[in-house]
Amino acid sequence: MKDVIRKSLTLPDGREVSLETGALARQADGSILLKVGETMLLATVVARKEIDLEKDFLPLSVDYQEKFSAAGRFPGGFFKRDGRMGEGEILTSRLIDRAIRPLFPDDYHADTQVMVSLISTDKSEQPDAWACLAVSAALCVSDIPFNEPVTEARVARKDGEFFLNPSFEFMEGCDLDLMVSATNDSINMVEGEMKEVSEEVMVEALKFAHEHIRSLNALQIELVEAGGKPTREYEKLEFSQELYDAIYEKTSKVIDETSHGALDKSARGTQVSELKSAVKEELKEKFGEEDEYYSVRFNEYFKKIQKKIVRKMIVDERKRLDGRGLDEVRDIWGSVGLLPRAHGSAVFTRGETQSLCTTTLGTQLDEQTIDTATIKGSKAFMLQYNFPGFSTGEVRPNRGPGRREIGHGNLAERALKGMIPENVDYTIRVVSNILESNGSSSMASVCGGTMALMNAGINITRPVSGIAMGLITEEDGNFAILSDILGDEDFLGDMDFKVTGTENGLTACQMDIKIRGLSYEIIEQALEQSKAGRMHILEEMLKIIPEVNTDMSPYAPRMFTLQVPHEFFGMIIGPGGKIIQELQKQTNTTINLEEGEENMGTATISSDNIVGIEEAARRIRELIQVPTVGEVYKAKVKSIMDYGAFVEYLPGKEGLLHISEIAHERINNMDGIFEVGQEIEVKLVGVDKRTGKYRLSRKVLLPPPEGGGNGSQDSRQSGGRRRHSGGKSEGNGGRQNRRRDR
Repeated sequence: MKDVIRKSLTLPDGREVSLETGALARQADGSILLKVGETMLLATVVARKEIDLEKDFLPLSVDYQEKFSAAGRFPGGFFKRDGRMGEGEILTSRLIDRAIRPLFPDDYHADTQVMVSLISTDKSEQPDAWACLAVSAALCVSDIPFNEPVTEARVARKDGEFFLNPSFEFMEGCDLDLMVSATNDSINMVEGEMKEVSEEVMVEALKFAHEHIRSLNALQIELVEAGGKPTREYEKLEFSQELYDAIYEKTSKVIDETSHGALDKSARGTQVSELKSAVKEELKEKFGEEDEYYSVRFNEYFKKIQKKIVRKMIVDERKRLDGRGLDEVRDIWGSVGLLPRAHGSAVFTRGETQSLCTTTLGTQLDEQTIDTATIKGSKAFMLQYNFPGFSTGEVRPNRGPGRREIGHGNLAERALKGMIPENVDYTIRVVSNILESNGSSSMASVCGGTMALMNAGINITRPVSGIAMGLITEEDGNFAILSDILGDEDFLGDMDFKVTGTENGLTACQMDIKIRGLSYEIIEQALEQSKAGRMHILEEMLKIIPEVNTDMSPYAPRMFTLQVPHEFFGMIIGPGGKIIQELQKQTNTTINLEEGEENMGTATISSDNIVGIEEAARRIRELIQVPTVGEVYKAKVKSIMDYGAFVEYLPGKEGLLHISEIAHERINNMDGIFEVGQEIEVKLVGVDKRTGKYRLSRKVLLPPPEGGGNGSQDSRQSGGRRRHSGGKSEGNGGRQNRRRDR
């Protein structure tokens, strides 16, 4: 097609990235087809032409979805169609949103929808690392107001070397997995996990990513120059200096006094809210009748005035809303073991933010199954975050976890999962329930989650603490970095930079900003200041629980593992699972069989009843035991025949106890000798070389008859000789008769 525009770039490793517009989804305001190898993403952007001037925010929605058809697979479920977004898709949507949102004009408030679809995957490329590039390019070629191109890239480190957007397989063994988005000038979003790397390594990773991001931003500019649309004009409210001055005159003094009052969240919020309502009503008579958008303008200007006063106080006076210094952490208290039936529990409170964390231990059967278009597998550690309305004194419907809750839970999970030892057999679920919130609730989840794991007896490698850093910048270049930010400081500030780690290094981070980007000077100072805060918080946590519990909860399942050759799995399971189900029912245990290497697997037995575990282990050993010549077994009579009895001497293994091997005395028939179900002892005396059948004996375990001889054998031998002698006589007689006949 003549209208198709395509630009491409060859990466340092030889891969080609191409951006194409004009062929697909042409009725969207902007669309991009991104290709890397056989991985393809289609990004579309649409925005309403009409703007609701009553809105004072950007109503932006971002949806990223991986189509199962992209991998040549059927979706699961009854309907066999792509359904609502999974957690992985929601997390990718959040990454894109946070990268592009700061780059829309401040006064642009039109409903804007971004959709990204993975329509082809070679199962090598990680598509989430390319999605933001496709979206940014779609916005840039559209007529939607968007300030400048932005690109998101993944940085991984292996053996001390950084790599850009590596494959799924490459990630194994990496000690850093960082998603970075940036414009040409500065970093504007960071999120990722690490294996206790230093702050210096993280800054190096950001610089490495930024260097390559600039070339991908340049690719977008080439595309725009070749076929981008002119930016549309949009309606916006004109600024009313008269109204702004009137609000400032009526409110600035009270806002300043309230900001300096070191009040708690509730008292400060009440004073500001009452002031706002009173002044709004007072000025309504003068401005409201002439201006249909009076309420919108008033709210916007009041917020600007509040931000200006608070930010000036923090930057100029180095003083914060609650009276703390810039690098001071709020008071910390907590406890462990609050919930007696939970396997582990902890309360972590920092200022007016409180998390109640629980740890639940399960078996391999409790692992979470992951089935997406690009990933199939399971995970044995999960952390979930709940944020009910009462935690902020609000009435809010409880309709399941939203995107924010999923994102906060994922961040805390990534912070802790690297500290779970590989030899832990449990499936672990940590839940953080936020009971009170005034900033940094996700970091409270990290701290409370660490304490709950220690309380549950999980021998984590090292405890993890977390802190949220804030930023206030002024037009003259002055700035202030805040440790352990409040909710109001997040709302009125420019950055929310969450950092987690151990005493040895960082384990996870997440940075969101409201300005166009950050300099490396600010990032480096924020990381340095965050380290001091993390170490202080860690000290306070270890005062509450100094070490991992050596005794696990009596309600937690115990684990026992047996080595089992693969050939015996069928014997343990039984026909239709009959044997293993009966064994689990009788011993009140859960048994999981897992294949291993070199024909050797494992049977993991779990229960909160140690007696049941021991019994299940004993019976499994019997099931997989190989009969040994010379061993004595307790056998059960299964059936009786004229020539002996069939006995089960090991579970699932039967053999014939011949009538001649029951006793020393001669037995003529089996009447009254045994009963079905009777238990007897037998010895495995040999294996028939021709048939391979096992030979069993009971008489060898009985004392010999009196006199020291073997009466039974002597009698049979004597009778045999007599029969043998008679046979010779009959034979001679027969020969003599035959001679007479001849």
